Amino acid sequence: MEPVTEERRAEPLTEYVQRIRRRARAFDRRHPLLWDLHLTGFWVTAALIDYVGDGWRNVAADPNVPGPLILTLSLGLSVPLLWRRTHPGAVLLALAPFALVNAWTGALLQAALLQLLVIFHIALRLPLRHLWWATALAITPAFVSAARYGEGEWSQQIGSQATSIVVAVLIGITVRTRHNYTEALEDRARRLEIERDQQAQLAAAAERSRIAREMHDIIGHNLSVITGLADGGKYAATKSPERAAQALDAIATTSRQALAELRRLLDVLKDDPTTPHPAELTPQPTLTDLDQLINGVRSAGLPVHTTVKGEATLPPGRQLTVYRVIQEALTNTLKHAGPNATSDITVVYGDKGAVTLTITDTGTPTSSPSPDGRGLTGMRERTALYGGTLEAGPRPHPEQGWRVHLHLPEETPQ
Repeated sequence: MEPVTEERRAEPLTEYVQRIRRRARAFDRRHPLLWDLHLTGFWVTAALIDYVGDGWRNVAADPNVPGPLILTLSLGLSVPLLWRRTHPGAVLLALAPFALVNAWTGALLQAALLQLLVIFHIALRLPLRHLWWATALAITPAFVSAARYGEGEWSQQIGSQATSIVVAVLIGITVRTRHNYTEALEDRARRLEIERDQQAQLAAAAERSRIAREMHDIIGHNLSVITGLADGGKYAATKSPERAAQALDAIATTSRQALAELRRLLDVLKDDPTTPHPAELTPQPTLTDLDQLINGVRSAGLPVHTTVKGEATLPPGRQLTVYRVIQEALTNTLKHAGPNATSDITVVYGDKGAVTLTITDTGTPTSSPSPDGRGLTGMRERTALYGGTLEAGPRPHPEQGWRVHLHLPEETPQ
C-alpha cells in the first residue's frame, strides 16, 4: 500500500456548499435588513394565503370567526418577525396577545407556530435565563385552547406544544454553541497569529542586539588596538624604524584578525543549511583566546598583568562573557586611561561555572566611558544572562583609574 503524501482535501460538493455558505453569511452581515425583509415577507404571504384561501377553517375549533379578526391575527402573528433577530424578547411579547386571542376565539391559525421561530432566536441570542418566561408565554395559549374547547386529551395538546418548544430551544442552543465554539477558535487563531508576530519581533530585536554587541566588541577593540599601534609607530618612525615596522606588522595582524571575526559573524547571518560547508553557529572566542587578546593590547602599548586562580571549566557561553568583558575593559583603558597607564586582571574560577573577574587600571582618565554606551550596556546584558553582577566605575579615592568587577554565580541545575 503506497503511503499518502498529499493532504486530505474536502470533497468538491462540500467545498462548494461551504463557499456558498460563507458568501451568504458575508452578505447577511453586510445587509441584515434585506434578509429579514425576505423571510418576514415569506411568512406574511403564507399567513395571508391561509386567510384568503380559508384554509384556516379546516383546523379551526370555531370556523365562524369574523374575517377581519382573522386578517388582524394573521398580520399580528407574522409582521413582528421583522425584528426577531435584534429584539427577540420584545417580538415574543408582541406576539403573545395575538396568540392568546387566536386560542380563545378558536381560530387556531397556523401562523401561531411562528412563536417557535422567536423562541429559537431567544435561545440563540439572549441569556438562557430568558427561556423560562419565554417558554411559559409560548405554552399559555395551548392551555387556553384546551380549557376552552377541550378537543382531545390535555396531555396531547399541551405535550405537543411543549415538545415543539423544547425542539426549538435545543436547536437554538446547538447553533449558539457552534457559533461560540467557532468564535473561540477564530479568536484563538488571531491571538496565536499576534503572538507569533510578537515572538518574531522579539527574536529579531534580540538578534539585532546580539549582532550589535558582537560588532561593537570586534570593531571597537581592534580599532582601539590599531590606533594605539599606529600612534606608537608614528613616534618610533624617526628614532627606531625597526620598531615602526613591528608596529605596522602588528596593525596588519590585528586587522586580519578583525576581518576574520567579522567574516565569521556575517557568515552566520547569511547561513544557508543547503550549502556544503555551513558557517558555524557559534563562531565566538573562548578563554583560550585570552592570551592573543592580551598580547595584542600589550603590543598597542598597554602593560597588562594577569593573575589566574583555579581551573577554568566554564561552558562556552560563560567563556564568551568573560572574554568580552575583559576585551571591553581593556579597550576602554586604551581609549580613556591616557598615557603611562597599566592594567591588572585577576580571574578566580570557582566550582560549577562560578567565576569572579576584576580588571583595574592605573591611568588618569582623559575621558570616562559613557554609562549609556553600548560597551557597558553589552557587558551588563551578557552578565544578566547568567544571573551575575557587574560593577564598573572609578576606583575609590585615593586610587586612580577604573575598575570593572564581574561575578557569575554557580550554574543552576536544570
